[in-house]
Amino acid sequence: MGADSNPVTDSDLGVRLTCRIAVLLASLVLAPGLVSPPADAAPTRRIAYLSMDPPAVHVPFAAAFRDGLRENGLIEGKDISIEWRFAANDASVLPRLVSELLASNPELVVADATQAALATQRATRTIPIVVPTSGDLVRVGLVKSLAHPGGNLTGLTLMSPGLIGKRLAVLKEMAPHIRTVAVLLNPDNPAAEPQIREAQAAAAQLDLRLQPIPIRQPQEIDRLLSSYARRIDAVFVTDDPIMDDFRTAIGVVAIKNHLPSICSYRMPEDKSCLMWYGPDLLGMYKRAASYVAKILNGAKPADLPVEQPAKLSLVINAKTASDIGLAIPQSLLLSADEVVR
Repeated sequence: MGADSNPVTDSDLGVRLTCRIAVLLASLVLAPGLVSPPADAAPTRRIAYLSMDPPAVHVPFAAAFRDGLRENGLIEGKDISIEWRFAANDASVLPRLVSELLASNPELVVADATQAALATQRATRTIPIVVPTSGDLVRVGLVKSLAHPGGNLTGLTLMSPGLIGKRLAVLKEMAPHIRTVAVLLNPDNPAAEPQIREAQAAAAQLDLRLQPIPIRQPQEIDRLLSSYARRIDAVFVTDDPIMDDFRTAIGVVAIKNHLPSICSYRMPEDKSCLMWYGPDLLGMYKRAASYVAKILNGAKPADLPVEQPAKLSLVINAKTASDIGLAIPQSLLLSADEVVR
């Protein structure tokens, strides 16, 4: 008959369409290498990150770490996934947090600060550990040497004990009248003891006396510093995550009691300390990402030397000096890398 003698029905079209879809799906199954993964596919590389800080305090450091990852071709959520945990200055929770992180089967763990690194290494001697910041890794037993770590841990060191003498010397140059210096420390941190030893040796050379003051909670700062105010002439803040988080409160109390103070590296929110002398902390977190990239590419922590600060900076807070009625010596103004006004 004509072309219309065997009309194609909707049912016929449905059958043909179904067959074509089946053939297409079969071809995809048989040739998976030709198919790109979906854009939102989960990253295949997994790392864990443990910090002593509360999450809010760690925001700028986490951002610096992510920047470093991006510079090394690793984007969180695309190339790499990160399991985050924060101890919020409570060392007692570290074993639980480490256990949770290791249960996620990470390729490596980033352990921020000495206590977090010690807790992680106690739990594993096989999974690589990268430390963005820590005191003296050798003295606390985390590595055999800076040049040859020799185990499953490497990263960057603040070289805290080695900088104590310079910090005390700068403090005395700023305020030559001082005799007794309060040393604020976290007694639960193993990194505190080497710093105290170095401070005692340096103090003897500078004709200074030290008054160690242990602090665990921010509410202790005003009471303790105020109670010692008549017996101390200045404040020295040791390197420690808890001390870092208490910096603003420490600075406010020191100003109230007209006490010159020196801190180590400058914290993003710290505007009260009189002086800072130390490395670029944000830069160290950024550099830590390069260790992560090297290890994910096959390098062994035992073979990656621990990096020491490439540059140390002296920053003077002119506003704090004015608040406590202290004139900044010309010698320090000339040697300072920055004067905050």
